[in-house]
Amino acid sequence: MNIFKLLAIAATLFFGAALGSVSAQTLEADMRVAAGAYERKDMATAVRIWKVWANKGDPEAETLLGAMYWSGDGVRRDHKEAARLYLLAANKGYARAQNDIGFMLAFGEGIPPRDDVEAYKWLTLAITRYTAKNQDRLDQAIKDKATLAKRMTPAQIGEAERRVKMWKPAK
Repeated sequence: MNIFKLLAIAATLFFGAALGSVSAQTLEADMRVAAGAYERKDMATAVRIWKVWANKGDPEAETLLGAMYWSGDGVRRDHKEAARLYLLAANKGYARAQNDIGFMLAFGEGIPPRDDVEAYKWLTLAITRYTAKNQDRLDQAIKDKATLAKRMTPAQIGEAERRVKMWKPAK
C-alpha cells in the first residue's frame, strides 16, 4: 500500500471520528437548549428540537416529546402519539419511557387499551434500569407496580415476569 492510500485512509478515519464527536456534541447541546426552552415555557422551541432528535431515533427525545403529547404542552394533547413515542424509546431500553408506557397501560385514559401484563413488564424493566439520580421516579414506579400487582392474578404476574426475562432492547 502506498503512502497516499495510507494518508487517505487516516484522513477518512480522522474526519469520520471528528464528525461523530460533533454529532454527539450537537445532540447534547440541543437537548440542553430544548430543556432550557421547556423550563422557560418556550414550548415551540422544545418541541421543534425534540422532534428533530426523536425522528433520528434518540430515546430521550422520543420520551420527552411523548411527555409533551401526554400533557398537551406545546402540542395538541394526543395519548396515541405519546404511547407511540414512549414505545419507541422503551423498546430501546430507556427507563423513563418504559415507566411512562407502563403507567399508560396500567392507569392511562384508554389509549392504549389497558393491558396489565404489558404494564407490569414495562414497570419492572424501568425499575431495573433507573439510576440513583432518578430516585423519585424509581420510588413512584415501585408504588405503581405494587398497585398494579394487587389487581393481577398470579398467572398474569408469571406471564409478565416471563416477558421481562425474554425482553431484549431494540437496536
